[in-house]
Amino acid sequence: MNSTVLRQNIVGSRRFSNYLWAVVSLLGGLGFLLAGLSSYFKINLLVVSDPSSLQFIPQGVALTFYGVAGSLLSLYLWLVIWWDVGGGYNEFNKDTGIAKVFRQGFPGKNRHLEVDISLEDIQSIKAEIREGLNPKRVLYLCASKRRDIPLTRVGEPIAISELENQGAELARFLEVPLEGL
Repeated sequence: MNSTVLRQNIVGSRRFSNYLWAVVSLLGGLGFLLAGLSSYFKINLLVVSDPSSLQFIPQGVALTFYGVAGSLLSLYLWLVIWWDVGGGYNEFNKDTGIAKVFRQGFPGKNRHLEVDISLEDIQSIKAEIREGLNPKRVLYLCASKRRDIPLTRVGEPIAISELENQGAELARFLEVPLEGL
């Protein structure tokens, strides 16, 4: 951290859990697809078992369907990881007087989301903590004449102590109050 610039990198979809699920769905989808094709062609395409004796209708069709669905899910996950959807940074620069929130999106006309806010317009940093089945732990940037802008990553919630530390560090740097704790 520089004394006049604070930059926080945000991890997007390039998380370990996404890599894990992409590999699992790829292996499972290919396994089901090969099992379904084995039942159709009546030749064994798998190493671990022999599904060539299964009837294609209905078992082979179901296996093929699940194989295609798993493979498409895996393709989607690998593309989201490749594009790093949700990744970006928060940069607060006292020299220029600008706070910049940048995130990557899906390819297209609006792939990059970039919000610039004057540091003078920032009123506070707000922490929202909700526990339960769907916990939510988010830091928001509260600026005048704007909606609250989320600053933390989407996905698994971060630890409360880490959220408090990030919020306190940011509020101290911007010299604004920290709300919600």
